[in-house]
Amino acid sequence: MQIEEKLKNLPARPGVYLYRNAEGKIIYVGKAVSLKNRVRSYFQTGASHPPKTRVMVEKIADLDFIVTDSEVEALILEQNLIKEYRPHYNILLKDDKSYPYLKVTLGEDFPRVMITRRHVKDGSRYFGPYTRVGAVNETLRLLKKLFPFRACNQKEPPPRQRPCLNQHISRCLGPCCGLVDREKYRAMIQEVCMFLEGRQEDLLKSLLTRMEEAAGKLEFEKAARLRDQIQAVREVVEKQKIISGGFEDRDVVAMAGVRDETCVMVFFIRGGKLIGREHFMLKGTEGLSRADVTGAFIKQYYSSVDIIPGEILLAEELKEEAGVIEKWLTGKRGARVHLKTPRRGEKKKLVEMVAKNAVLTLDQIHSEEAARRDDTKAALAGLAAALGLEQPPQRLECYDISNTQGHASVASMAVLEGGRPAKDQYRRFKISTVEGPDDFASMQEALRRRFTRAREERELLNTGQMSSKEAKFHRLPDLVIVDGGKGQLSAARHVMRELGFAHIPACGLAKQEELLFIEGAPDPVVLPKESPSLHLVQRLRDEAHRFAVTYHRNLRGKAGLKSLLDEVEGIGEVRRRALLKAFGSLSDIEKATPEQLAAVEGMNRKAARAVYDFFHH
Repeated sequence: MQIEEKLKNLPARPGVYLYRNAEGKIIYVGKAVSLKNRVRSYFQTGASHPPKTRVMVEKIADLDFIVTDSEVEALILEQNLIKEYRPHYNILLKDDKSYPYLKVTLGEDFPRVMITRRHVKDGSRYFGPYTRVGAVNETLRLLKKLFPFRACNQKEPPPRQRPCLNQHISRCLGPCCGLVDREKYRAMIQEVCMFLEGRQEDLLKSLLTRMEEAAGKLEFEKAARLRDQIQAVREVVEKQKIISGGFEDRDVVAMAGVRDETCVMVFFIRGGKLIGREHFMLKGTEGLSRADVTGAFIKQYYSSVDIIPGEILLAEELKEEAGVIEKWLTGKRGARVHLKTPRRGEKKKLVEMVAKNAVLTLDQIHSEEAARRDDTKAALAGLAAALGLEQPPQRLECYDISNTQGHASVASMAVLEGGRPAKDQYRRFKISTVEGPDDFASMQEALRRRFTRAREERELLNTGQMSSKEAKFHRLPDLVIVDGGKGQLSAARHVMRELGFAHIPACGLAKQEELLFIEGAPDPVVLPKESPSLHLVQRLRDEAHRFAVTYHRNLRGKAGLKSLLDEVEGIGEVRRRALLKAFGSLSDIEKATPEQLAAVEGMNRKAARAVYDFFHH
């Protein structure tokens, strides 16, 4: 009844609509030129929908909508909401939040170049995203050889009396020692951006001019450095393949798909040369047309990139959305952008070449995944044999303890399912009943809480008082691993017997010798150093350790922040929380200006000045 009333009142205006399931979760976000026509089309009797859409419509329990002034505004809002909520029935870039970028911090007087996984509007320029971490690391290493930008982490270079090692070996211009002014340094950073944009020919012309000027002024050492830089850039240019007769800048996009998985390949052509390529995996594409998949990719991908060429060649014609996407990209670029689907000639051959690469890449990904599955099966089978288990464990849980001399003690639970990390199943525990550095007692508290919750949730599930989505601990492991030796294992087994879970096998993994301890066995199990089974449990142990240490540091940082900021006049609990939320750490609060501090919600100029003076006087 609620949906029917909302359908009657839908406006015939552009906007975004959001569908929710019975639990209130957003399961789909879409845009429309006319909300009234588009949304009603989903609920028309006898409407012909793809199978995936039919299933989605059955799950819709409520809908919301947001009216916008134009279809372009609706498109931008749609992409922002998809990124925020990642709805189940939208086409999604796999793990798009974790793609690395190269970031040039242009908002600083002396910008840095760094790798980041967060794309925020902070005045910086972002190049990417890169789908391979190796590629972005390689690019950064090359940039460091070509350009002497600073490598220090501070937002502004800390003043130094003596230059650092990088300056001595001509890898930094030395802004910390006043050896270069802001304008000269930023001119070098513009050359970095020019290189990353693929404008190497323009960069070479600039460097040649500067070399000739230096030689003319008899500055032979400077001219020699520029000569070496020119040679390094030329080596990069020579590796780039000329694949276009003209000097155009364009991206070429094509795809290959199998069932619910699609690989989209993008070639980046600048000045007629191929300067790079990336592939992206999409999920949620089953039953949808290639044009719909291409359109969804174009919107998601180009919403997160800073460089948009004047022409984008596509293997599939977008039809309905082409006009609004072109208009949106033109506004984002600040110059005309054309989406083209070539039918013949050189451009058609380019698209076909990219499509072939998409097919080959998808085949390679599937082959690698199959090989990994085989390796994982062998590792799990080997582990079962070594520990005397009846069958290979499918779910492994590993527990670790982290503290500093007994303070801010925490425990972590990392999980492998089918040999792969199940990060949504990771859990962490703030130890509350143990005084001092007692790892045995801390391990017992963590396991007691974990298995007590498991018992309670399984009872509630059996009686229908809890849904499986609400339960967090009801799934039981096939093998428990504790970080430590006989002592930690004995403590863990005591709790498991006490709570009725002694039937679940457990072992301890000692750090230094990498030995596996089993209850009741006089000698530890020694796996060969190159054993896939050993590598698998080591990876799990390392994940548990990382997860525990991260949580411990967060708690310790918050405690330190609380105790330190308590000394600042005018800073109470509300402002302390607001500062932590805004800056994330004590060191970043210390680096903030009075204006940045005052901009935090709940702060004012007087309080901001008090915090600033506390750290700087």
